Amino acid sequence: MRSGHRLGRDFGWLWAAYGTSALGTWLAFGAFPLIAVQVLHAGPAEVAALSAAGAAVGAAVAVPLGPWVEFRHKRPVLIGMDLARFAALLTIPAAYALGVLTFAQLLLVSVVSAAADITFRAASGAYLKTLLPAGDLLVANARFESTSWTTTIVGPPLGGAAIGLLGPVATVLADAVSYLLSALGIRAIGGREPSPEPRPAARLRAGDLLDGWRHILADATLRPLFFNTALFNGLVMAIDALLAVLMLGELGFAPWQYGLAFAVPAIGGLFGARLARPLVARFGQHRVLVASGVLRALWPAGLAFVGPGTGGLVLVMAVELGLIFCCGVFNPVQATCRLERTPSGRVTRTLSAWTVTTRASTALLTAVWGVLGGLLGPRPAIALAGVLLLATPLLLPRRAAAPSLDPASHLA
Repeated sequence: MRSGHRLGRDFGWLWAAYGTSALGTWLAFGAFPLIAVQVLHAGPAEVAALSAAGAAVGAAVAVPLGPWVEFRHKRPVLIGMDLARFAALLTIPAAYALGVLTFAQLLLVSVVSAAADITFRAASGAYLKTLLPAGDLLVANARFESTSWTTTIVGPPLGGAAIGLLGPVATVLADAVSYLLSALGIRAIGGREPSPEPRPAARLRAGDLLDGWRHILADATLRPLFFNTALFNGLVMAIDALLAVLMLGELGFAPWQYGLAFAVPAIGGLFGARLARPLVARFGQHRVLVASGVLRALWPAGLAFVGPGTGGLVLVMAVELGLIFCCGVFNPVQATCRLERTPSGRVTRTLSAWTVTTRASTALLTAVWGVLGGLLGPRPAIALAGVLLLATPLLLPRRAAAPSLDPASHLA
């Protein structure tokens, strides 16, 4: 690794673009449900549909975009996806100012944003692999992870203050501008992007849509990681939804206390991401991946024992701190392993399939646990999800991966 871990000017622009859009996203966190309730007077069913349908339809729309993007230059796609999100989000404050905002428009913008986000993530992974040598990928992914947790800490409090002063539409405008700035940052990246591999067939075939899943399921390392991630993310998000009901309802915590319980522990993600590379250098990628994957599964069950008052708040923060720290280590190592295990001509399709599946599984498990929470109560449902999470390490890779056969992954 180079002295000081300098990844160059081009990566600096990409990193700045990522940080800008991530901050905008967290500034607008929860803005759509607030607009639906406060401006459009939507009920619980409509708000739930806004979250679930937007993500599900957006994922479905993104499925054919993966193969389409694979055989195109990635930087124009990244810029296009940022501009698509900028234009879609900008219609919300414009319609609000004109007094013509509707629930259908919120839903449509949610779908467009979700599809563009999945496509952007897939294309950015492929672009990163062409931008940096294999030895720098873990450092780059750790920096993205650190930035993600930093914006998680900073964004919601600032967004909450902006909503209090200017209303929820103001944060949507800020989010839209962040995507415009991100597009300008990516546009500023110099150099010539390597030409993508030629498309094997003149037209997109139905079978091409499954190429990403085929690659994942055929790889002995990616296959268990894929199922582990889908199940882990879905169960953790299901717990978070039920924990909100438990803390804000039965236990009587104030909204600011609930926000504090999740904002402060995000500091653990910063430390975890910074430790990822030194740990891999000392213990190896496989050991760190398995150890952090096991440890992160041990924490969520503790949330079933949350009580009222200061003690309960401290317990939530301690559990979340441990969970987020382990995720901060696991996520960049997993992202790097995924890039290393995927040939350059298949990265976009693989990342698209991965993200579509995890988004869909999260939506499904959150809905199922919402029903269980209604039948059993939030605490037993949280406990059940926590117990199932203890089994997720069984889906981690059993042995260290064989070296990647992708020549591009060995460039120095």
